[in-house]
Amino acid sequence: MIEPIPEQCEECRHDIPTQQRLRLSGGTELCFITAGDASKPALLLLHGFPSSSRTFQGIIPGLARVAFVIAPDLPGYGQSAPLPAPSFEAFSGAIQELLRHLAIDRRFIYLHDWGAPVGLQIAMQSPDLVCGLIVQSANAHRTGFGPQWQATFEFWSNPTEENEREATAFLTLEGTREQYLGGLPEDVAARIKGEPWIEDWRVMNQPGGMETQRALLADYANHAARFSLIADYIEKRQPPALMLWGRHDPFFDIAETLSWMQDLPRMEAHIFDGGHFLLETHAEAAAALMTDFIERTQRP
Repeated sequence: MIEPIPEQCEECRHDIPTQQRLRLSGGTELCFITAGDASKPALLLLHGFPSSSRTFQGIIPGLARVAFVIAPDLPGYGQSAPLPAPSFEAFSGAIQELLRHLAIDRRFIYLHDWGAPVGLQIAMQSPDLVCGLIVQSANAHRTGFGPQWQATFEFWSNPTEENEREATAFLTLEGTREQYLGGLPEDVAARIKGEPWIEDWRVMNQPGGMETQRALLADYANHAARFSLIADYIEKRQPPALMLWGRHDPFFDIAETLSWMQDLPRMEAHIFDGGHFLLETHAEAAAALMTDFIERTQRP
């Protein structure tokens, strides 16, 4: 937890991230970070596998100058406890409970990886409250599935123990490391500070961690089955949108960017020389674009 510095002005204090905890109605504890003035539109930052709100630590203070930032650790990630029955619908319910607890009305939603099914469900349930979407390696079309998904497809169509073992073979320390470094040129990979995958792997091996990973991989089939409903929402509602995408992402094919842009012809799109965890290497540039997008979208 980062404590405010007493000498700072009141306005500056809003920018300092504060870690909090909420006991959900089901008894599970959810950890989340807030920063910024609560009177401003909210920015809900939803991380992906296998990370946590730590993904956003480099950009939260800057974004807090233009929005009320909320960055939860999804259940079973970071410092949040796992749910007894993990699913993207259950995750969405948990985050909706957090939003009600914070009395959040209008919101921008950052969609990334596992956070995309969660954020899209929230957006579709309350479309009038969506100020805009920020899309970063967030899959909502079949075009996003690259060759690495083949074992997962086979598991979805024939969920035998052998197919599950093949589909979850990435649940190793090396596979966790690959989420950050996969496909990256060496000079780009060198920008990543430390070894964030070590902490991710530690959390994944806590009680309920691996069960959460396996449950979500299976449940992602239900997200894929909703692609037509998501497309209908996007095409009809045309929410303001900003795309930030790493061209070297080996998990979500670059063709997915075109599908998003076809659905949202006014979307502002930026393709970076980065990977799946774009903010590990391009945080400053991404934060500047997000700040500008939020400010422009809020102008009369």
